Amino acid sequence: MQKVLTIVGPTAVGKTSFGIKCAKAFNGEVISGDSIQIYKGLDIGSGKATKQELSECKHHLIDIKEPDDNYSVKQFQDKARQLIEDIASQNKLPIIVGGTGLYIKACLYDFEFFDEAEEDDQFNELTNQEIYNILMEKDPKALEKIHINNRKRLVRALNIYNKHQIGISKIKDAQEHKFLYDSLIIGLTCPRDDLYKRIDTRVDAMIRDGLIEEIQTLLDKGITFENQSMSGIGYKEFKAYFDKEKSLEECINDVKTNSHHFAKRQYTYFKNQLNVEWYENTTEAYKRVEQWI
Repeated sequence: MQKVLTIVGPTAVGKTSFGIKCAKAFNGEVISGDSIQIYKGLDIGSGKATKQELSECKHHLIDIKEPDDNYSVKQFQDKARQLIEDIASQNKLPIIVGGTGLYIKACLYDFEFFDEAEEDDQFNELTNQEIYNILMEKDPKALEKIHINNRKRLVRALNIYNKHQIGISKIKDAQEHKFLYDSLIIGLTCPRDDLYKRIDTRVDAMIRDGLIEEIQTLLDKGITFENQSMSGIGYKEFKAYFDKEKSLEECINDVKTNSHHFAKRQYTYFKNQLNVEWYENTTEAYKRVEQWI
């Protein structure tokens, strides 16, 4: 199986620098596993690698989309898997670095997506209860995880059934949830209080580096806080500032608080969904990678 090194962990823990170190040492190329760094012009708030860092080794899936584009986990999966093949064909080591857990899981595991049909016009005339009743006959297991008030998911499940004549639950059950690669997943971590201090320091540095000006530039180009690109932490919180609903200081504190909460969710996801080996000491982590190589 093709070797793929993956480096995960919460925001601000040092994934970028460790990924570059491994790429330089083991003839690798970095594939970004971040859902915001794909966008051009969203540099500061996304914690994108600096020009200096980008020059130290080859990076992929950074600055590949315009800020008014949408991007899906399926698109990431397709592109990342193709990049793994391309990098490996050059006898180099693919290294995925990022904190977007679903993206990484979708790439590494037999996590399959399927084409969805366009919404049928007839659904516009159906109530949630009527769609729910149809699904109860066609794919009752799907309803175990879909609330009757979640119309979007109800319609999606019915679309999938109508197009594939098989329920979304059966499609998911058919997946074995196994690795597609010989993948070592290194998780970088540190004591919680230290991590929060790192996050807060990083947010303050982003403000000094011109985050507000970066957002203003995007707004001047017609990008809004409704765009997918601006939905990430570090951007969405400043809508209240530009709408004159909150002070800058309040929005900065919101970014810090949301980043703390996000770090907790990242830990939870990685620990429950991925087979991660955790390290506080990057020297030990490096030795583990060296051993695996």
